[in-house]
Amino acid sequence: MNTIIFDLGGVLIDWNPDYVFDQIFDDPARKQFFYDNICSLHWNEEQDAGRPIQEATDQLLAEHPEWEPEIRAYYGRWREMLGGPIHETVDIFRELKAANGHRFYALTNWSAETFPVALETFDFLHWFDGIVVSGVEKTRKPFPEFYQILLDRYDVAPSEAVFIDDNHRNILAARAMGIESIHYQSPQGLREELEKLGVIGQ
Repeated sequence: MNTIIFDLGGVLIDWNPDYVFDQIFDDPARKQFFYDNICSLHWNEEQDAGRPIQEATDQLLAEHPEWEPEIRAYYGRWREMLGGPIHETVDIFRELKAANGHRFYALTNWSAETFPVALETFDFLHWFDGIVVSGVEKTRKPFPEFYQILLDRYDVAPSEAVFIDDNHRNILAARAMGIESIHYQSPQGLREELEKLGVIGQ
């Protein structure tokens, strides 16, 4: 195994819209309604897959004008949703880098328009040998073609790679392509799984 592929959000980077919307909503039920029906996961994933942020925002404003302040806050205050690095996982990444012998890539569902903010904010993103960003490629996890872009671009053999992601849906898609995958749930759990694979020392 010579290649390690990381997801970013939820694995190395703490991203959470609650950091903004907990300040906006007093009522948790109203906040959840907003997530489920206005700025939903599906809506956000369309930006991850390349839809322009302005187009996405305008669409919601036309459909839900009564939610205008909240809709505008989603990308207007997007930087505040970045909680910082997940330090324990970054430490694992640093340890793996220091050991040499592996190539490191990131495969991330992320808007092409906001990803430059992450690059400016997190030094460890520059440790990767390559990063494949869904918004740039106009496709995203869990679609097989997105994984294939990374495999082809960097000449990665699925049988020689391990993929780490916090979304089980994305893990299943990688496994279907023959890529050994770890469902990330905690830094300690990740370390234990990497030890089982012999990727990191015990």
